[in-house]
Amino acid sequence: MFKNGTIHDVAVRSLPKFIDDRGWLAELFRHDDMASEFLPVMGYVSMTAAGITRGPHEHADQADCFAFLGPSNFKIWLWDNRKGSPTFMTRQIVYAGEDAPRSVIIPKGVVHAYTNIGGKQGMVLNFPNRLYAGEGKKSPVDEIRHETDPNSIFRLE
Repeated sequence: MFKNGTIHDVAVRSLPKFIDDRGWLAELFRHDDMASEFLPVMGYVSMTAAGITRGPHEHADQADCFAFLGPSNFKIWLWDNRKGSPTFMTRQIVYAGEDAPRSVIIPKGVVHAYTNIGGKQGMVLNFPNRLYAGEGKKSPVDEIRHETDPNSIFRLE
């Protein structure tokens, strides 16, 4: 059903580690290196147990800016569900984490999921361009969940 390829507007960027005798540093995002529509308004961190998948889900208005640094490694699935997109019905897979630190910008309407494939608990940072549940957490949460739909077309394999 989906063709494999690169999805329009998804930005995958390597996150080089600057290493010295104190440890390392990696720039996660810069406003001068990101389209204004994706600029973050908040940030959070989540820990995902080995072998666990989060998603698939999508957002009607929110874009995500994930950072996968480690520990552990992740397989990220993306499906272009935007009818007006030149890559509508394209699936893209990205590997990121401890072995390949990357940021992934996921535009609204792109369904996404990730699985911790690294065998240990892994950290994921997210810097979305919308506030979770809106100003003062008084609005509906912008999530369309597909993970519990047995008839979902968004399959992980």
